[in-house]
Amino acid sequence: MKKILYRSAHCFILLCLAVIVSSLPACKKETSNGPVITGVRNYALAPVDTVLNSLLPGQWIVLEGHNLNGATQILFNGVPASFNSALFSEATAAVQVPAVIPFPSIAADQLNTIRYVTPNGTTTFTFNIVAPPPTITAISNENANAGDSVRVYGLNFFFIKSITFAGSAVSNWQEADDGTSVGFIVPSLTQSAPLEITTESGTAATVFNMNDVTTGALCNFDDVNTYSWGATATSNNDPLFMGNRGTYAIMTDPPLSPNEWSWWNGGRSINTNGTQWVPVDSLDVPVGDYALKFEVNVPAPWNGGSIYVVKDYNTAYVGRYEPWKDADGNTFNYSSSGWQTFSIPLSMFLTNNGTGIMAPSLRDLLGSSGSGSVHIWLINNSPSPTATGFNAAFDNIRVVKIK
Repeated sequence: MKKILYRSAHCFILLCLAVIVSSLPACKKETSNGPVITGVRNYALAPVDTVLNSLLPGQWIVLEGHNLNGATQILFNGVPASFNSALFSEATAAVQVPAVIPFPSIAADQLNTIRYVTPNGTTTFTFNIVAPPPTITAISNENANAGDSVRVYGLNFFFIKSITFAGSAVSNWQEADDGTSVGFIVPSLTQSAPLEITTESGTAATVFNMNDVTTGALCNFDDVNTYSWGATATSNNDPLFMGNRGTYAIMTDPPLSPNEWSWWNGGRSINTNGTQWVPVDSLDVPVGDYALKFEVNVPAPWNGGSIYVVKDYNTAYVGRYEPWKDADGNTFNYSSSGWQTFSIPLSMFLTNNGTGIMAPSLRDLLGSSGSGSVHIWLINNSPSPTATGFNAAFDNIRVVKIK
């Protein structure tokens, strides 16, 4: 009898151990909740919220899968993306691909990957991420001379095949590692024409010309000269402002007192006679399709005081030039390192001394004729004196179509 009881107890213990061991894998599977990506679709609403085969930098997408809540990091080609976890659920995550992905410097094992990290694990999903065509947002000097250095700003300047400046081929260039700029020496110039940059992904071209001081010119102080009064001087050979072509206006002023608005004093303004800003038959296009531009040279450090650009002495809408201030409002001593092009889209002529809202239309901004005088004023609207004086030259005031 004891033998039978012993065997029964032994069998019962073995059975319990078997049950415990057999349950361990199931428990591990039930508690595994690491992220899984199963697909990628477009973020936009139907009918274009389709499944994607590739994606571009800057594109909004939706990652589909499981256990996507609680993401701590999402990387595309190894580049971290910014994201708002409020846009996530267990099965989806809406995220914007980083706008800047330095394709040439990405390690081979990170190319075409989406890496998704949560506190519960990490997954890597293979997906085609392609370099889009380039875009041009700014040019350091649109009227540079042959032999000058020019830098072009934008996105996706990767794998460049060719560059032409005013119709002349550029022989050598140097791209920034992140593809946001490219620099080169201006070749010999024979004409006015756009800037074109061709990469393996496509071509970007300006809608306006380089090497062009007449198209849209309001005043170039030479053959298109509606200049009236105000500047400290005009010159074509001042040693502080070499490297330009033809005549330009110079504005010079010592440090400004607090709340100094007397732009008419000394040489702190440039004022033209009436001239055509935008053709009458173009006044119904969007305000941002045109920009006011000028070349400017600021050789000495400048910190404080604002250049106001207004029409017909009217401050209802003001364009501002304040290169000594960054986007966060921090100030620094600015100098231009030679002649530079500055562009103010007409959509940035704003109410409230250039800090309010844009005009509803070009007719509201420029009037029914699209014409009027141009005024470039130095003003200090701060309760503190400016940290420095101001010494700069201006040329080629113009309004050109940019879109």
